[in-house]
Amino acid sequence: MSKDKLWGGRFTQPTDKFVEEFTASIQFDKRLYHQDIRGSVAHARMLGKQGIIPLEDVEQIVHGLHKILEQIEAGQFDFSISLEDIHMNIEARLSAAIGEAGKRLHTGRSRNDQVALDIRLYLRDEIVQITTYLDLLIDALLVQAEANLDTLMPGFTHLQTAQPILFAHHLMAYVEMFKRDKSRLDDCLKRVDVLPLGAGALAGTTFPIDREYVAEQLGFPTITRNSLDSVSDRDFALEFLADASIIMMHLSRFSEELIIWSTSAFQFIELSDGFCTGSSIMPQKKNPDVPELVRGKTGRVYGNLMALLTTMKALPLAYNKDMQEDKEPLFDTIDTVKGSLKIFADMIREMRVNVDNMGKAAGQGFSTATDVADYLVRKGLAFRDAHEAVGKAVAYCVENQMAITELSLAEWQLFSGKIDTDIFECITVEASVNARNVPGGTARDRVWSEIQNVRAGN
Repeated sequence: MSKDKLWGGRFTQPTDKFVEEFTASIQFDKRLYHQDIRGSVAHARMLGKQGIIPLEDVEQIVHGLHKILEQIEAGQFDFSISLEDIHMNIEARLSAAIGEAGKRLHTGRSRNDQVALDIRLYLRDEIVQITTYLDLLIDALLVQAEANLDTLMPGFTHLQTAQPILFAHHLMAYVEMFKRDKSRLDDCLKRVDVLPLGAGALAGTTFPIDREYVAEQLGFPTITRNSLDSVSDRDFALEFLADASIIMMHLSRFSEELIIWSTSAFQFIELSDGFCTGSSIMPQKKNPDVPELVRGKTGRVYGNLMALLTTMKALPLAYNKDMQEDKEPLFDTIDTVKGSLKIFADMIREMRVNVDNMGKAAGQGFSTATDVADYLVRKGLAFRDAHEAVGKAVAYCVENQMAITELSLAEWQLFSGKIDTDIFECITVEASVNARNVPGGTARDRVWSEIQNVRAGN
């Protein structure tokens, strides 16, 4: 019956059974139990400090909430759909356990500012965890980069062989991406880490509450400044979902490369058996299921961002029931990102690199042609003229089915009289890589220096 609910005083008829199930959120927001109890303990202590409720009641409330926390974590708490959400489930159990004192807990607050607090507390905790998983992935990449500091590979543009690079340099490109992801999360955390409790339903409260005290108890550096915005703001969640989408985009790009590199056509890497599956019909198959699934889950996270953006796009101030739809996309995204990062870190750490195959591929596709153009520029030729001369040399090689390294000096001089015997020192893959000794370049010394910088926390 509605009149049996904690908000049911105004109602005379029971809630429709299906409506009750349809509007309940306890099925998914029960994961907020720890944050809900933390917030309630801080709120109760503030009410006592301000003389709003008796201190004896505060002691009973805090003790009762800790008992409920123990029951939930021991699997001894039965969540009720009829009580709608985590807040009402805990409050009802508290009142049943300690009586009148439990009914005083909700003084000076609303479920609107309570849920805003719970989500911020939860997301704050999860951002810290996700950042830890990013660190694990970065470390796995650094380990592989250190082990492959002399491994050559072709660099690509348009998925065509472009210039030779070190495999370590390629891996360090992803380190840069994931460092930016950490930076974005750190910045997002500033807007998550704000206390909304005290806004009430939308207009504040008539009780002399101390919001700064609650903020201090819960570790928030600041409080929200407008009660309407406090309960209706989900920008922080949207920002996190956007940051999470970028993380997944980076993982998806990496997944695509791992999938390509592990094919029989490339054979650049081999993923550990523990991260692959076989075929039900083809006994020779070893499928890179983990990177494929991470690539697929990326669209799911994008969808969660679009779902919440769409939910929020036309909501008038302040709180609306639509906003209950914020939790499932947020929770699903958190679970997906954490799972993807964790499994990726383990997979990269165990990845085997086929050094010989990468090295052979690095010299194919006329990958050192740009080095010849640079050579001619240093000999005094304008770059565009050098570009044309080398292009003709490549066309000659294609026509005669030969590599650029197979050209004789006489053949080289067909395309430019400035070419001399020192050309052969410039067209090796090793020379090409080590010549790019500029900040951010692929030369061994530069890559090693960057690995050290990241290891040092820079």
